[in-house]
Amino acid sequence: MTYFHLFLAFFFPNILAYGGGPAAIPLIEHEVVQKYGWMTKTEFSELFALANSLPGPIATKMAGYIGFEVAGVLGSIVALFATVAPSLALMLLLLNLLYKHRHSVRVKRLSSYVLPAIAILMLSLTFDFAKTSYELNNLIPTILLLAASYFALEKFKIHPAFVILAGLLIGGLFL
Repeated sequence: MTYFHLFLAFFFPNILAYGGGPAAIPLIEHEVVQKYGWMTKTEFSELFALANSLPGPIATKMAGYIGFEVAGVLGSIVALFATVAPSLALMLLLLNLLYKHRHSVRVKRLSSYVLPAIAILMLSLTFDFAKTSYELNNLIPTILLLAASYFALEKFKIHPAFVILAGLLIGGLFL
């Protein structure tokens, strides 16, 4: 029953405050502090301050911590899933709708406007990652990782998820 309560405690606030962690925080606080009593108001405030100081979405960090404190690793997974499930469901629904109407003139026009912007954002992200890698690891490892990634993706057609995983492993083990 604890897992079910964890799911509900994070699912409903994130469905009601769709799209924003800060909007969901008071709702999560109500569930965690007042309804289920898993934390005191002071503990929740301290957790909020800590989660807010770390990079990434606030709600997911809080869900992971509270879920772990309440029910261990599985509790953390349940709370995290409940936090991202509303966005995931809506995203899949909207992608399915776009896929059904992919031959529509309006959808094609929308894609022609959005795709160049996405390409520019991805290019900017690539340059930021390369710059960070250069600052942390120097020039040679950065060039080697970029070249190896390029050849793995373009020449050998390795799935990007495997290239990312390999980069993480190489960075964690050798750099």
